[in-house]
Amino acid sequence: MVSVGIEAMNIFGGTAYLDVLKLAKYRQLDTARFENLLMKEKSVALPYEDPITFGVNAAKPVLDSLSKEERSRIELLITCTESGIDFGKSISTYIHHYLGLNRNCRLFELKNACYSGTAGFQMAVNFILSQASPGAKALVIATDISRFMAVNGGDALTEDWSFAEPSSGAGAVALLVSENPKVFQIDVGANGYYGYEVMDTCRPTPDSEAGDADLSLLSYLDCCEQSFLEYQRRVTGVDYRDTFQYLSFHTPFGGMVKGAHRTMMRKMSQANPNEIEIDFQKRVMPGMIYCQRTGNIMGGTVLLSLASTIDHGQFESPKRIGCFSYGSGCCSEFYSGIVMPQAQGIQRSFNIKQQLDERYELSIDEYETLLMGSGTLKFGTRNTQTDFNLIPEAFNSSQGKGRLFLKEIREFHREYIWV
Repeated sequence: MVSVGIEAMNIFGGTAYLDVLKLAKYRQLDTARFENLLMKEKSVALPYEDPITFGVNAAKPVLDSLSKEERSRIELLITCTESGIDFGKSISTYIHHYLGLNRNCRLFELKNACYSGTAGFQMAVNFILSQASPGAKALVIATDISRFMAVNGGDALTEDWSFAEPSSGAGAVALLVSENPKVFQIDVGANGYYGYEVMDTCRPTPDSEAGDADLSLLSYLDCCEQSFLEYQRRVTGVDYRDTFQYLSFHTPFGGMVKGAHRTMMRKMSQANPNEIEIDFQKRVMPGMIYCQRTGNIMGGTVLLSLASTIDHGQFESPKRIGCFSYGSGCCSEFYSGIVMPQAQGIQRSFNIKQQLDERYELSIDEYETLLMGSGTLKFGTRNTQTDFNLIPEAFNSSQGKGRLFLKEIREFHREYIWV
């Protein structure tokens, strides 16, 4: 059997961000409770950023690191999103075009809430394992944004809206999947998947979300336990505490992950509170660092956690990472892979931390300005011109970085420019 996994991966966390503690105070949320959620920042999509620009800007550095011959072997492009822009046309078509990929390439879009990135990754893994085209590569891009809409007439924001707002982010993860898994080698066949119908969180209309926060938490916890138990049933000798040197979780917000890990340590290892806290800091916290800086980027969040684990963990020897992916509705999966010592150097060459550090920090007033104008890019927009000067300092901060931005929508067709 051939080896398979991630050859390279990159994150794009947007051009601008907001300090979510400042937002919580501004919205008059309970800050003591808020601080227990372990959130710091959220990426905010600007008027000229959408799932396509996020996806292209995440993938371009990966493709730039390849030779012309290597790029030509990308024969599968999967975009994973719940932020699609059309009921028929896949955003993969735009991303394929602006990345200049080979036309002999299968391209399509997946939707399955926050599980979509893992679904795309596992599909790419199995394409490589099939050896239908030996030596081929797959590009998987999980890209999502949240655009909150200010309610009509300037009315006060609803309580539900305010509590969902700080954790909802924007971002994209690009994975190059191949027979050369220099970054993350999949444990083939080590998969525990688990799913059922539940109405915990959904997008009943393209530009809004609805759900039951308590039900979502219970479903997440149930899936975490049951998908791991299925993994354990399929893989001999697995122990939650000892088999994995690190754990990467889908991270709606940090407090949810900490609660899930605490529950698993109690049930699977009968650990006491002190042992659980030490284990959390050692095995889980490295994967939360980037998640705390972008908010929940939905389909790509577990992969963002994986990238954070690789960048912040200790890999002087090969180590195994267990990954838990959850998507509302619901489907979940626990899977794993090995990170070799050279992986960290490869990943750090993409300077993910630097990119996050260089984002423009929005003031609350600038953020409110974005909210008031967010309806100009709602789903189904037929014609609009992008306003690059709505927050000029944010646009200026991206100059010279070779990023793709949305220029206009003309008769539903989106046109982009490189800045």
